[in-house]
Amino acid sequence: MHQVSIVNDMVIRFANVNGTGSASANNMFSKAIFRMGIPVSPKNIFPSNIQGLPTWYEVRINENGYLGRRDGIDLLVGVNAQTQARDIQDVKPGGYFVYDSTKKLHQEYIRDDIHYLGIPMMELSMQHFDHPRQQQLFKNVIYVGALAALINIDLEVLKQIIREQFGKKEKLIPPNFKSLELGYQYVLDHYEYPLNIHLERRDKIGDKIMIEGNMATGLGAIYAGATVAAWYPITPSTSVVKGFETYAKKLRIDPETGKKKYAILQAEDELAAIGMVIGATWNGARSFTATSGPGVSLMSEFIGLAYFAEIPVVLVNVQRGGPSTGMPTRTQQPDILSSAYASHGDTKHILLFPSTPAECFEMTADAFDLADRLQTPIIVMSDLDLGMNSHLSPPLVWDEKRTYDRGKVLNADDLDQIEKYGRYLDVDDDGICYRTIPGTHPTKGSFFTRGTSRDEYAKYTEDGAVYVRIVDRILKKWETAKKYVPTPEMYQEQNSSTDGILFFGTTTYAALEAMDLLKQQGINLDAIRIKALPFNQHVVDFVKAHKRVFVIEQNRDGQFRSLLVNELEIPPAQLVPVLNYDGMPITADAIMQKILSNLPEPANHKSKVL
Repeated sequence: MHQVSIVNDMVIRFANVNGTGSASANNMFSKAIFRMGIPVSPKNIFPSNIQGLPTWYEVRINENGYLGRRDGIDLLVGVNAQTQARDIQDVKPGGYFVYDSTKKLHQEYIRDDIHYLGIPMMELSMQHFDHPRQQQLFKNVIYVGALAALINIDLEVLKQIIREQFGKKEKLIPPNFKSLELGYQYVLDHYEYPLNIHLERRDKIGDKIMIEGNMATGLGAIYAGATVAAWYPITPSTSVVKGFETYAKKLRIDPETGKKKYAILQAEDELAAIGMVIGATWNGARSFTATSGPGVSLMSEFIGLAYFAEIPVVLVNVQRGGPSTGMPTRTQQPDILSSAYASHGDTKHILLFPSTPAECFEMTADAFDLADRLQTPIIVMSDLDLGMNSHLSPPLVWDEKRTYDRGKVLNADDLDQIEKYGRYLDVDDDGICYRTIPGTHPTKGSFFTRGTSRDEYAKYTEDGAVYVRIVDRILKKWETAKKYVPTPEMYQEQNSSTDGILFFGTTTYAALEAMDLLKQQGINLDAIRIKALPFNQHVVDFVKAHKRVFVIEQNRDGQFRSLLVNELEIPPAQLVPVLNYDGMPITADAIMQKILSNLPEPANHKSKVL
């Protein structure tokens, strides 16, 4: 087979068995590449059931920063006999299949267009370690050592990671070193190295960090001033609250008394969790919850209460495959409509769409200000890929001069100046009324918070005219919100094509790469990344300026496209859906092919001459 040398541009996949300790070794592999200054993006593909089922760990390496998922595997480390037949078929022609040659590979698995590299991982481990559990664990480190030789990973970098990882368990450092060297030396003794696909040190990372979106979200809540988190565990959002707790233990402890200045409440279900959040926020605390699609379904009744009673709420929705239980450990964007219009009756909720861990941090912090300012639920729309995988991200930056925006909250002096307080009076004509915190004044400012229809003074009424006046006034906040939510990102100074591409959240990675692939074919598309709902005038102008807009999203029904049609009254034919819903992140190749299949002659879709 003809081999072309490829440097710092590959996809490597590990095929493991869940519960065998492979995660630690695989993470070590990704960290080493990061420390060699090469952009890297790992994705953990794991089962929702218990130990013993197949799991995969896929790593995209690209020194130009294309870190979305890519079709085709260049090198696959297959150590799971259950999935070997499938794993071998995923390797690109000319690629490499690294396997445990302790047992002979079945003849049916042999392809004549890929390379096979057998390494007796378990045999080496059994020769040097006595305990069965150790043999299994160190087998994983052996294949990392073999890869170090095969693709030219700096062995000292790996050893430093081991030193750091086992700094508090120093007796584990020597056997890990030994395992690493066993795999490394085996390759040196039996194969030509490095392979034609290999790594070279670069300085392409700059000040970027590797962090999971959920951890950044939890830290964003800390910096936003949150002191209460109420939740019910659900994949893939659980680590949001775990992240909040991790940082709260460091940053929310009274230095004098050692007492906690935060509360984390595990409720009996999602409905109870958001009820606790509403109660805590109503009482003056900054509070939030985190869940996924099934949790949003259960929370819908209380979301409607917060919307109608106008109580600030922050909800983080880390989306996964649905409907029902769906695919709990696979990524999708299937909760767009259920979140935007959560609850019965007429509701519209503000959604924020982060695409990087840094934006998870920033938008979570912003969500608390928006919730207080607009007195309504704010939903941060993350997903499993962003939340549970480590991503190369700009550093998390906090402006120390920033102050919290608590919105229109009356203090005791304010209430003394008011003859008659009306909780739902819109005195500023922006749809937002003035609220009070319980206990602010001994005699003034109290009101009855209800989910039933009421007038401007919180008094119960079934007068239809009053009801219309109240819900129309709440809708006015939707227009006010457009001034405060994050504006979309434009990828050109001015429009230059008759066609555009629109994306949001984690579709960003693949969409940007797809645009560059299309440029190589002479097709230039204008692009916009949506960061929030409601849509502001920038979105309206972008869509109107193009004959056709390709809407990239990860669900079956084109929910974001439906949202655009519904909110902006855009002709549906103008919006072309580009969809992916198999539970894996969308690829640039898939986006490019879908766009090409919808374009007539390419010559008609090059940039206009300006």
